[in-house]
Amino acid sequence: MNKENEVIEANAFVDPFPHIIVNSFYNSEELKLIWEELNYYTKPDKLLEAKNFGGVVGKTNSHALILDDIYSNRNISNILQVNRKLFTCGVINEFRKLHPCCSFANLCNTDTTKVRYYHDGDYYEPHADISIHFLSFSYFYKEPKKFDGGDLIFPDYDYSYDCKNNSMIIFPGWVQHGVKEVSLEDPDYSDYYDGWGRYAITNFFSYRKTEGI
Repeated sequence: MNKENEVIEANAFVDPFPHIIVNSFYNSEELKLIWEELNYYTKPDKLLEAKNFGGVVGKTNSHALILDDIYSNRNISNILQVNRKLFTCGVINEFRKLHPCCSFANLCNTDTTKVRYYHDGDYYEPHADISIHFLSFSYFYKEPKKFDGGDLIFPDYDYSYDCKNNSMIIFPGWVQHGVKEVSLEDPDYSDYYDGWGRYAITNFFSYRKTEGI
């Protein structure tokens, strides 16, 4: 896939469920913009508990923000601008070819962006987003990596993904998934607001029937 001479390499899988993994999805300029915003959110009183951002209460203790609820003008958010790349770089077109259940991914006309941060002891128990057609998760952490855990797990399939820095995974919303508990054992990096844990930017995207069609 190529957008303005930028080549993006994706690995496509049909088993154990249809999904695509992309390494090094964002370029250096895009990453700079993303980190400016992530660092800002990792400050006191910014990220919200599950009950306040639409998370599954009782299944996660991680904190997050729904960016679409904050910015009526997406141009104000670096992340809401940069993550349009998902829909313009060609990766969705490759994803739709994997399986009939993915065939309409390129027709999706609504999406929501969530930023989530996992610090020491944070997790997300397995669940499925059955009201959403497709999910993409992009992962970020400060290097050198200072935490263990944080893998994306798919218990129905005995499958997991280690969530490499600046990688992305895309899969259908009906696939049950969760996040293994994050552990930061070094006390020098244990301050929540220093942001040495694991970040995820999630896009929930679906096709919604237009009125009259």
